This record gives sequence, structure tokens and C-alpha cells, in this order.
Amino acid sequence: MTKNTLNPKQKEELLKVLKVRFEKNRKLHEGLGWAKVEVRLSVDAGKLWSLSEMERTGGEPDVIGYDKKTGEYLFCDCSQETPKDRRSVCYDREALESRKEHKPKNSAMDMAESMGIELLSEVQYRELQTLGDFDMKTSSWVATPSRVRKLGGALFCDRRYDTVFVYHNGAESYYAVRGFRGLLRV
Repeated sequence: MTKNTLNPKQKEELLKVLKVRFEKNRKLHEGLGWAKVEVRLSVDAGKLWSLSEMERTGGEPDVIGYDKKTGEYLFCDCSQETPKDRRSVCYDREALESRKEHKPKNSAMDMAESMGIELLSEVQYRELQTLGDFDMKTSSWVATPSRVRKLGGALFCDRRYDTVFVYHNGAESYYAVRGFRGLLRV
């Protein structure tokens, strides 16, 4: 077995968890069937490993859409709050290295890359919020436009007062309630 792959038992267990979640949360992916999703997952060990990392870190990944142009299913972290094992991180490596003291253990961008997923964009985050109420007590870093990042900032979002808000912060900041949500195309 190579790095970033699951053994047969891990694969079977993860597919069971994902299927149960898929069936339980039909409103997230109306009109889509599990059988086709499972076929796509079965042929890509790397994507399955990425989903296992999303699951391991508390993301509760589920299908939230289908891209007709590419034929890809879109998996997203659908945990009620930002995934618990992806909190207390700054935005990216540059921000992490700029901190002189009290550095967080990691950055959102580095973690996402190591997991094989991408941070949600602001648009994707807002689309996710049309499927449910997420981040009512936490917040999530989102992919930040380069012009904002070049000035030292980064964006994050949350949901309060039945409204999705986008904010800015120094990219080096980190808080116990801020992490990130990921997206995986399968």
C-alpha cells in the first residue's frame, strides 16, 4: 500500500459512512444517485483518501452537486460547524512564517493541499449556505483574491442573524473557532 491510499477495509468502511450520509441528506443532492457516485469513487484511490482525511478531521463530507461540464461530483465538508480538527490555523504558509511567536501548528492552505482538497471560494461558501445553516458558532477561511492577500489580508465567512457574512483579517491571525471547509471534485 502506498501513501495516500486506503486499505480494503478502510475503503469499505468509508464508503459505508459516505453512503449512509448521502441517503440521510437527500436535500443536499436532489436528483443524484449513490451508485454513480460510488463508481467514481471506486476508480480513484487518491480521491477516496482525500475524503477519508475530510472525514478524519471532522468535515462530514457529502455530495453537494454535480458539474455537468466535467462530469464530476462535488463533495464538501457539511459538518454543522467548521471541522473541529481544522481549527486554530492561520491562512497560509507565508502568514505562518511571518508570526514571531505563538505560531499556530498549521495553515489552512497547507492543510488543504496536504489533504488533496481546495478551500471553498466565497461563492462556493454562499452556495453551501443555501443547503443548510453552517458555521453558526464558528467561521471558515475562504480562498482569498490575490490582491487582498498581497496586502496581508485574508477572507473568512460565517452565518449569523440568518445572513452569510464575509470578513477580512490579517492572514496570520488564528482563533479557536476559525478553520476551513474543503471541496473535492470526484
